[in-house]
Amino acid sequence: MRTFPDNFLWGAATAAYQVEGAAKEDGRGLSIWDTFSHTLGKTEKGDTGDIACDMYHRYPGDVEIMKHLGLKGFRLSISWSRLFPNGDEVRENRGFAFYDKLINALLAEGITPFITLYHWDLPQALENKGGWRSRETVSAFGKYAAAVAEHFGDRVKHFSPINEPWCVAWLGHGLGVHAPGIADRATAFKVAHHTVIAHATAVNAMRAVRGDLKIGPVLNQANYPADDPNDPIQSRAAEILDAVQNRWWMDAIFYGKYPQILLDEYGSEFMDAILPGDMELAQAKNDWLGINYYFDTRVGSSDTSKPVQFDNSALLGLSIDSTPQGELTDMGWPITPLGLTNMLVRWKNEFGSRLPQVFITENGCAYPDSPDVRGEVTDLRRISYLEKHLNAILDSIQQGVNIGGYFQWSLLDNFEWSLGYQKRFGIVFVDYPTQKRTIKKSGIWYSEVIKQNGF
Repeated sequence: MRTFPDNFLWGAATAAYQVEGAAKEDGRGLSIWDTFSHTLGKTEKGDTGDIACDMYHRYPGDVEIMKHLGLKGFRLSISWSRLFPNGDEVRENRGFAFYDKLINALLAEGITPFITLYHWDLPQALENKGGWRSRETVSAFGKYAAAVAEHFGDRVKHFSPINEPWCVAWLGHGLGVHAPGIADRATAFKVAHHTVIAHATAVNAMRAVRGDLKIGPVLNQANYPADDPNDPIQSRAAEILDAVQNRWWMDAIFYGKYPQILLDEYGSEFMDAILPGDMELAQAKNDWLGINYYFDTRVGSSDTSKPVQFDNSALLGLSIDSTPQGELTDMGWPITPLGLTNMLVRWKNEFGSRLPQVFITENGCAYPDSPDVRGEVTDLRRISYLEKHLNAILDSIQQGVNIGGYFQWSLLDNFEWSLGYQKRFGIVFVDYPTQKRTIKKSGIWYSEVIKQNGF
């Protein structure tokens, strides 16, 4: 029996646009994902989040499922345009009322909410003014963050301003495969900088309202092991990719600087976005660190005939092969649990006492399992994936990493961004035409892990 520390927080996660639906109800404004998903050719089969899992109407039943599973925490995001339809200071009180009801339902069942302010659904009105390319959005984000803290901070204590800023910058503005669909390297770097400043701006704005909040960044991270570390091309590519995905935010938050290799290689493309005082601001104090981990990316000899989905190496001018090897999930992602241990131990060793408590804020896998003739979803591969990664977390805890909790991605099958409804990450199966929920075998297994605080 391997057990987790006392008071370990067991949870699951979702995001507003992926689950809520009700895209045009109760005064909600357009977001960039409404625009993007309704643009021909941007998503698989033209899927949109208009209905998604209809959690906006079905949240009482979903909270009951969380209670049944024994969840102690639920990570959700707020739709900015549901509270402020145009991203300005004009409130939509029906939006506030929805999150009041959801939060109160969670608290009534003893489930701790972790709230993300921004999970990629920027109000379209702000995008029309320049979006994350503009400092105006950074300023608007600070005001939005303060309003959230003022309204919900009496009940919710754990907040993260921006989910996965790497994705905001590189998928949305570098590769263009996510909203708003811009494909430009220099723009991606500038947006990456603006997310650093926006995070710190939000932290300071929220703390000015309430001093008892626990706020931290949520970063998607991966290691980049080179097939041949002695190959200078591979080792340089691995260093650059690590700097772009991991060190950019870690170095800014903890050291107030960006990796030197990125300043040397690409600095001319983004230095004009860094204003006096920015890097001092970037070091705003964080109470915890959220890490979203799915897989490591290998760095091999160039093979341009095998492009890998969401790989920004070519955009960075790197000639490598990152084709995954071994067993893959339905996303085509490799299964590399050792990488999670390595990442966690790496940060503990590097940052020492600077490193706050860590939460694994996302971890999971997509598989297409559906109900059998008995109505059961026997997703044994997901159980195997989760078990391996929970063991990896335990290994890191044994090596001295302070891990406060784990949020499985995702509670429900949902709208998987540009991939639409084709990829199922949930421990609860959603039949989209009927919205019927079925707890998968992995959900039952996870419930037992929670009950035992281990396995």
